[in-house]
This record gives sequence, structure tokens and C-alpha cells, in this order.
Amino acid sequence: MIYTIHSLGLTGIEPYLVSVEVDSRKGLPGFDIVGLPDAAVKESRERVKSAIQNLGYGLPGTKIIANLAPAGTRKLGAVYDLPILLALICAAGCERFSLEGTAVIGEIGLTGELRGIDGVLPMVLGAAELGLRRVIIPAANAAEAAVAAHVEIFCADHAAGVIAFLKGEGILPRAKDCPAAPRPAPYLPDLRDVKGQEEAKRAMEIAAAGGHNLLLIGPPGTGKSMLAKRMPSILPDMTEAEAIETTKIHSVAGRLAPGMGLLTRRPFRAPHHSVSPGALTGGGSNPRPGEISLAHNGVLFLDELPEFQKNTLEALRQPLEDGRVSISRVAQQLTYPSKVMLMGAMNPCPCGFYGHPAKACTCVQAAIQRYLGRISGPLLDRIDIHMEVAPMDYAGLTSREARESSADVRARVKRARDIQTRRYQKAVRFRDAPITCNAAIPPAMLEEVCAMEPAASAILKAAFDRMGLSARGYDRILKVARTVADLDGAARIAAAHVAQAIQLRTLDRKYWGG
Repeated sequence: MIYTIHSLGLTGIEPYLVSVEVDSRKGLPGFDIVGLPDAAVKESRERVKSAIQNLGYGLPGTKIIANLAPAGTRKLGAVYDLPILLALICAAGCERFSLEGTAVIGEIGLTGELRGIDGVLPMVLGAAELGLRRVIIPAANAAEAAVAAHVEIFCADHAAGVIAFLKGEGILPRAKDCPAAPRPAPYLPDLRDVKGQEEAKRAMEIAAAGGHNLLLIGPPGTGKSMLAKRMPSILPDMTEAEAIETTKIHSVAGRLAPGMGLLTRRPFRAPHHSVSPGALTGGGSNPRPGEISLAHNGVLFLDELPEFQKNTLEALRQPLEDGRVSISRVAQQLTYPSKVMLMGAMNPCPCGFYGHPAKACTCVQAAIQRYLGRISGPLLDRIDIHMEVAPMDYAGLTSREARESSADVRARVKRARDIQTRRYQKAVRFRDAPITCNAAIPPAMLEEVCAMEPAASAILKAAFDRMGLSARGYDRILKVARTVADLDGAARIAAAHVAQAIQLRTLDRKYWGG
């Protein structure tokens, strides 16, 4: 006898329908799972057999085959434990359930308890488009699934509760009625802690306001890492759409704790310089999101930038430009979002003191060029703002002058972001790929939103000729100038705005031999 129950799977962060077909027929006793299962799916046999017996059902002494269709797509994880168990109970003639329009997902323990799984949020968000009306999930995933509005989400902590619910003899709570576990507000270091470095703080404010990439260059001990770690404290919270998309990625990657709902703070990822290209951009035999996707809608901070492997840094070029990572395998192709604000910090040379006003650099010129050469021109061209962080003198370090807090800077950043939100909500033709900040202005819209005063245009033309800018460099200066104008509340880009944007992009000429 054959019985079929619907379940869900993921290709990247996109869900697809999986039909779990179980057949119990005459033959030598055995239990096989087919349909390209990975090791975790194959091990489902032992978990299901033990759980069925502990639930009070006897295993039939027949040949059992569980098929996961579509058979040509690889199935990953323990997500199919619960649907296999329910289909087996029905195929053996022990129970009959009405599961039309229903999908079931969940890992099952040996006694029947349900455990949380990865990727529930993208599954339930796409369930309605797959023709489903309700989904049954583990209770541990209730908080993240609560945002799904077009399907009913029921939660269970034990298979016995699911069976009683399907028989009409019990009830299951809905996900929207299961509140997320309370989480204390994360501690964020304050910009007020940083003495001096007002120019670097201004560069951070501009970068935060427009979502621009930022590179900090300076000798050791000048506060580059200290500044970078305070970037999250001046960024505005994510919009609901951004929060859902970011949480989907963290859900697929297994980064959400049980009971955790939507992420609201922008992610800040700071991988060590020994990270591999696959760990940074995503991949593996069972592909997972990399650091750049985990930082989606937030900050990817690369400290000691030249210490990263060159092929690792070069792997960032396409994701930074396109806002997504494409991973190709023989049997599948996955795409993960990767709209990040890249923030890098580096010394100007191997010893760190090239250009230091008080300490002599011990590096030969060839060593300095090799060190700087680890950052390629194409990657450098994708970084909008270059800022030199100079050493502090004694008077600056001991000054008791009041310093601006992160809250003050964040208020200005939020006002600038609100201006951008209102501006780009009118861009109807880009609604399929909504524009969230100035750094994401598409070329087709650049002339429209970056209108300049004549004096500003003259300054930019002179800088273009003198600096030998690329087309990408021109666009990025224009976008930064637009952000500076937004911070000033100006409708048109003035000469001062362009001048500041140009000033924030000149260090590549100083250090990289322009």
C-alpha cells in the first residue's frame, strides 16, 4: 500500500515541494530510502523505526520503500523524519490522515519528540506559492515561522501530538500564538569611546548613511579596529523586508537559536584572515551561505586586509558588484543574497609604520609594493571611501573634551536613510530589486537622482581628468556625493558635496602609486 505526504526542501533559500511516498508491500523485511538522500536522510530509518515503536505502533514485517520526489534533487538534513514516520504509519494501515494541502517537516527523536531544523523560515514563506494551505513544524521553529501570513503554521513538540491533531482528537498551537523568546538588547560599543579621529568618524557616518564600502588605512594602534567595531552602533535597524531576508539566510545556515524570531539588528561579520574562499562566499559539498551572505544587509569587516589570501579577496569582486553569490555545482546552481557594506582595515606596509610621523619604516620599497599589491586595483575600485587613520598625539589622547555619542550619529544616519527610502519608493521600475540606499543606485537611475549644480559638475570633471578615474570610480564618487548631500538635507549635489566625496577617494593614489 502506498501513502504520500507532502514536505518541503530548499535550493539555496528557495523552497520546493517534496513528496514523501512510502510503500509497504510483501517481501523480505527491509526499509530503504531513495530519492538522492544524504547521510542524515538515510539515518532517518533508524530514528523512525525506534520512534514508531515508542509511539505504540508495530512495524510491519514487510518490504518498506520511502521515495523522496523529485528523485533528481539531492535531499539534505533530518527535515523528512516526521513525514516519513506519518506516511509509514498510514502505509502500514495503522491510521488514516487527511493531509490535502498540508506539508510536514521536522526532525524526530527516538521517543518521538520533535527537534528544530534549519531553513524553516524560507520554507513556510514559500509554502503558499507551492499550493499549500498549512504546514506542521517543530515547536522550536515557531518564532521564526510566525511571520508567514498566507498559510496556517501549526507547531508540535512531539509526534504523538501531531498524530492526535491529524486524527481530529487534539489541537496544535499556531506559530503566530507562540511568542519569540525574549532577548536582551545586544551591547554595542559606543563611538564616544574613540578619542579624536574626527575625520574617520565622519567617513564612517557617510558610509553608514549611504551603505558605502569603506577602507581604513593607518599604522598599528591608531584605532582602526576600534572604529570598525562601532559601526553597528550607528546603523539604523533593518526594515521588515530586510529583516525577513536576512533571517532567511541565518535560518538556512543554522544560526538561529531555538525560540529566536526575526533579526532586527544589522549583522556584523568579522572573519579571520585565514578564512577560505568557500567559507567567505559560500559553498561546500552541501552548499551553505558564506560570511558575505551572513552579513547581508549589514557589515562585512575584514581586518588586516592584505593578510587575506589573494584569491579569497578576488572572490569578493562579483558579489560586491551584483549583490548576490552564485554557486554552481554539477547537479545544481544556488544563489544567495550578499548586499553588504564592506569595511576593511589595513596597515600601509608590513611593519606598519610607512608614513608615520615619529617612527621610521623598516620596509624596503619592494616589500611595501608587494604588500599593497595584495589588494588588486579592481577590488580597490569597488571601495567607495578610503580614509587614512593618523596616529594620535598625547594632547588628543588626554583630552577631556566631550565627544559625540553613537546615538547622535545614528540619528543623522537614520534621517539620511529616510530621505533615500522616500526617494526610491517612487522607483516603480525597480520594485523587483528594491533600492535601499545610495550605494545601490542602478546606472539607469544615476543621472536622475544625482543632479548636480554647475560648480559641482565642473569639480567632478576636473577630478576625473586629473585622477584618471574609471567609469566605476566616477559612479561611486557621485553616489557618495549624493549621500553627503542627503546628510545635509540638500536636494541637489553642491560643489562642497562633490569635493568631500573626491577627498574620500584619493588614498589609492597615495599608496598604490598614482
